Amino acid sequence: MREILTLQVGQCGNQIGAAFWENIIQEHGISSEGVYKGDNRSQIERANVYFTEVPGNRFVPRVVAVDLEPGVLETIRKGKYGGLFRPESMVNGVSGAGNNWAKGFYTEGAELLDTVLDNIRHDVEACDLLSGFQLCHSIGGGTGSGMGSLMLQKIREEYPDRMVSTFTVMPSQRASDTVVEPYNSVLSIHHLIENSDMTFCLDNEALTRICESSLKLKSPTHHDLNSLVAQVMSGVTTSLRFPGQLNADLRKLAVNMVPFPRLHFMLSGIAPLTAEATVSYRNVTVPDLCQQMYSANNMMVNTDPSHGRYLTCAAMFRGRVSLKECEDTILNFTDKHSNLFIEWIPNSTQIAVCDVPPAGLEMAATFIGNNTAIQEAFYRIGEQFSKIFRRKGFIHWFTDEGMDEMEFTEAESNINDLINEYKQYQEASANEVMAGDDNYVDGDYDENEPVEEEY
Repeated sequence: MREILTLQVGQCGNQIGAAFWENIIQEHGISSEGVYKGDNRSQIERANVYFTEVPGNRFVPRVVAVDLEPGVLETIRKGKYGGLFRPESMVNGVSGAGNNWAKGFYTEGAELLDTVLDNIRHDVEACDLLSGFQLCHSIGGGTGSGMGSLMLQKIREEYPDRMVSTFTVMPSQRASDTVVEPYNSVLSIHHLIENSDMTFCLDNEALTRICESSLKLKSPTHHDLNSLVAQVMSGVTTSLRFPGQLNADLRKLAVNMVPFPRLHFMLSGIAPLTAEATVSYRNVTVPDLCQQMYSANNMMVNTDPSHGRYLTCAAMFRGRVSLKECEDTILNFTDKHSNLFIEWIPNSTQIAVCDVPPAGLEMAATFIGNNTAIQEAFYRIGEQFSKIFRRKGFIHWFTDEGMDEMEFTEAESNINDLINEYKQYQEASANEVMAGDDNYVDGDYDENEPVEEEY
């Protein structure tokens, strides 16, 4: 079976990870003791994608949770589902990373690394066929950014042929926790560009906006934000976890979503998003889901897709829906809004349908888009980084941990290159892309160009 190993790093990573496990434990009909209590066998037919079955017909989450301070992991252990997790799968330090990327990457995080890698090896060796890794973290603090980057690098070295997807919470424009967020973020994005296959970008500002405008919550809590992230995470992997009309897995998804290796940063969204008070008044249809999926108000990153263009998209529908209706609805939308899509990638929307709806809903959809407008988020972070770095402010906290100043310059240069690549492909027409081929002359191939023969 194509198993996935989940890695949760830092406070934010562990909190969204805990919300994700709570969500899929309910979807698979598993009790807080780890025993299947449902009445539909398709719920656990593929449960071993995320769970390991142990003697006594118990299902144990396949996860390695890491933090450099004990608080969050202690809360998870004492929570409703804390007894499900293997005790050794939770690894924590004592001192914390103090919002410092260098502490997570070079000192405090490096001390815990061997224990963490041993746990990862233990879980990988117990798998029949590992599909890949799923990392949950934020990049504004110290542990999720620094130690998350270190773990990504080591996993890429040890398991180069496995997929690595990340759910990355980016810093918000308004709700900033720490002054050195731009440093931590740019250094992390530098590693995500090189070592991740797919990165699903999220930010607290967008999540808060969704809670307030769509769900009509007056003062959303972190629990509300985490449950939104958990719904995206479970939606992305639905077709792996349940039988359906069309199935995708991590690798198939990446092959269809990532046209160029560095441009793997995704927008994501879910539908329907309806206030609890109005749920009983609304009849959800496939066109409804499609309209809400593509809406800028539904994106979980604070960026407007209409400012860029879609390279590729994926729509995952759940529930008793007609595959033909889904295809027709998406086709109508893409025809009507053709200016939002890159013309030189035909049929750029991948559709998957799964028969099992989320708990409490008849039908739902998860949307993933590779849109060039994501450069806005990187531009914001890069701009904040430049302002502080120009004056070399706060830099001694990083160099004191053994970090070289050149790393800042390299990371800044890498993120600027990424922004330029997004701009280049956003503005390229089909002819310009073809013109990059040396043998291409005015809409046709040059027949006089000598072709090297292989012997």
